[in-house]
Amino acid sequence: MTLRPPTAEERARRRDRRVYNRSHPVLFALLAATRHRPSVRLGGTVLVHGTDAYRRILTRVPLDRTAAGTTGGAARQLSGAGLLFDEEGDRHRDARRTVAEGLGAAGTERLRPVWRAVMDRHLAPLDGGRPVDLVPAARELAGATVCALLGTGPGTDPAALAAAAGDAAAAAVRGHLPGLRRPGSARAAAAAAARLEALLAANGDSANGYDADGGDTDRGDVNGYDADGGLRAMLAVAAVNTTVAALPRAVARCADAGLWDQAADDRLRPALVTELLRVTAPSPLLPRVAAADATAGGRPVRAGDRLILVARHAAGAHDIPPDAERPVAPAVSQLVFGAGPHACPGARLARAQLDDLLAALAPHRPVVVRARVDRRAALPGWRALAVRAVTTGEGR
Repeated sequence: MTLRPPTAEERARRRDRRVYNRSHPVLFALLAATRHRPSVRLGGTVLVHGTDAYRRILTRVPLDRTAAGTTGGAARQLSGAGLLFDEEGDRHRDARRTVAEGLGAAGTERLRPVWRAVMDRHLAPLDGGRPVDLVPAARELAGATVCALLGTGPGTDPAALAAAAGDAAAAAVRGHLPGLRRPGSARAAAAAAARLEALLAANGDSANGYDADGGDTDRGDVNGYDADGGLRAMLAVAAVNTTVAALPRAVARCADAGLWDQAADDRLRPALVTELLRVTAPSPLLPRVAAADATAGGRPVRAGDRLILVARHAAGAHDIPPDAERPVAPAVSQLVFGAGPHACPGARLARAQLDDLLAALAPHRPVVVRARVDRRAALPGWRALAVRAVTTGEGR
């Protein structure tokens, strides 16, 4: 019997699956085993896989933003306040609107020169045939973007800020993923959050604060919004961790699946960006708690039930390959960024950064030469992901 060699897409999917299987093997094995049903109850927890059930929970079901084991609970652990997650009514909407405006079209264009400068410097070795590790590149890119977004002082080290945000998230996430809690995990999360806030506070009120346009700012702000320490810390954690998880994984998937022709095409690249973010699903799970009785995938949900919303399954990341020529419907691809009032305000920024990275890499047609899973990060991702340009005439 002759075995068929794996296709490029199968190799790409196999590599990307390693970030789940090696970082949280038990959890993701459980999710894989139950993904064929829209929802599954395990004691007081409901796993939500189905597209319609996932969307309904986020758009129609009241959620407890402050409960332990949720993103809001992790936010409290990080900063002593739930920030966007535990505010209610007009205050919640106003805060979300302010952040969304700062990360909207104008805010993204204001920040673009910052990450492009970091990107150009890190990718320069490809021109000389040398490999580039995209993880430290993504980390500095994320840190520099956050520094510009928050208007931190000129003494802020983007890499140090990104490392602190990563440590804070890694410590806090242990409190809202299923499983046993490590002794001292709450203290570790509090200490990591304190280090991050201290770093932001030490540099966030400088009279010569760094601005993306090269100007000065007299406070830590989000494009003019006077952000308190907790909000600044939470924005730093969210922006850094999703960026560091998303960019290297998306590039690896593009390289392994042989999608550089689509990445090089200005017409197709925006759709490819959306497709790559859909299949890599940087935030694959959304932990929530129901605040009222409801249904999910035909299954009753009781107030107080813990909900694990599996974004990667709801968006078809596990079974629909990325293809810019035949992308899935926007209403499905957007689900990796949430839905309705729970949609991520940073989606535009994430797409813009990946678009620029793919455009910069496409002429090199890079291949992955080394990949190592990060087993301690808050989000599934690579600890090292080195790529090398393919020279003219070199086969893949």
